[in-house]
Amino acid sequence: MIQKFEIGDEVAVLDEAISGKVISVNSTEICIETTDGFLMKFFTKELVKVHNSSSLSGFFSSQSLSSVLKDKEAPKKRSFVKEKKSRKEEFVLEVDLHIEKLVPSKRGMTNYDILTMQMETAKRQLDFAIKNRMPKLVFIHGVGEGVLKAELDFLLGRYDGISFQDANNQKYGLGATEVYIKHQVK
Repeated sequence: MIQKFEIGDEVAVLDEAISGKVISVNSTEICIETTDGFLMKFFTKELVKVHNSSSLSGFFSSQSLSSVLKDKEAPKKRSFVKEKKSRKEEFVLEVDLHIEKLVPSKRGMTNYDILTMQMETAKRQLDFAIKNRMPKLVFIHGVGEGVLKAELDFLLGRYDGISFQDANNQKYGLGATEVYIKHQVK
């Protein structure tokens, strides 16, 4: 519903703390005299009636207008809840073993070449995590036919002090394995 403004209507500016009376009405602009005595022009969509001189069928009731203006004036306080995480849980190494992430182009590579590249990457990243005393890493292998997952399980089974399981389904979907590394205390 588009508001109709008439000379003498009391109005308020929506995005500013300005109010006054309508002095003149143009097709798209309204000239108001502010409560401070200044003449200012606004577009009709920038104004709202405070009191309607002809009827009570204004766009906003005075109660809803005051709540709209109050919401515009008072900035809402935002609450921040800072989660404390242990130092060990801060960083999780995520290794995406999809071949598109490992090489610029897989053109000319056989399935054996692709699987070999993926397994070499997995072994290298696992050794890196062990060497740098990372408690956890995630291998993203995808669902597929399960060949890469089976090879990954075989590789992880050869390491002492490592446990692994399917990763969080909500975060990674079904195609990821989470690896926990138990480090020896020196």
